[in-house]
Amino acid sequence: MDEADPRSRIALALDVPDLEAAKALIQQTHEHVGAFKVGLELYTAVGPAAVEAVHAAGAECFLDLKLHDIPATMGRSVARAASMGVAYLTVHGVAGHESLHQASVNAGSTRLLAVTVLTSLDAAALQAIGLAGGPREAAERLAKLAWRAGLRGFVTSAHECTTLRATLGEEAFLVTPGIRPAGADVGDQKRVMTPADAIAAGADLLVVGRPIRDAADPAQAAAEIARQVRLALSQ
Repeated sequence: MDEADPRSRIALALDVPDLEAAKALIQQTHEHVGAFKVGLELYTAVGPAAVEAVHAAGAECFLDLKLHDIPATMGRSVARAASMGVAYLTVHGVAGHESLHQASVNAGSTRLLAVTVLTSLDAAALQAIGLAGGPREAAERLAKLAWRAGLRGFVTSAHECTTLRATLGEEAFLVTPGIRPAGADVGDQKRVMTPADAIAAGADLLVVGRPIRDAADPAQAAAEIARQVRLALSQ
């Protein structure tokens, strides 16, 4: 898909409880969304059928399982996910160099994304779990670790995008969750940003969930996000 096409920059989180709800949301929004993110809620409910539903709509599947395990298990799990033809797959950056390396060598054509710091965590939360420094320092440290292990994709708050882009260069593929249109409810997210600001900060792919999923008209909400992305790309 053309990088100038707003759809190539938007992934919609299918955070719904069952396959019927996922298919309905895909049908409503696929005109404006290029990728659909299958996360833990949907995958634990219906498994690979969720991936198949995304592919059946002609869209890319972003499998967000945030894998974090010993090296051998990571390698086999990534290989299995890649065999389903998913475009993106998340692994946790805190899994360590060897686990990330095993993930990297088993990914095939699937783009691995190392999760750095969840957007629900702030400096106090990081300190409580023993990660030194604030979100920016932690994200940069984990991204560098994943980079040395062979990964080139990263999930990070848009607030850390500028730092990671400067540190890792243009080869890095930066995915930003916590995207909210101006004035939208931030929910349980601590570090959010508008689509336009995220694009300006260097984000390659924006993950949008509740602003579209919970809208009275998801199709209209998706179209508005796409409009904002198109405007940001034109500038």
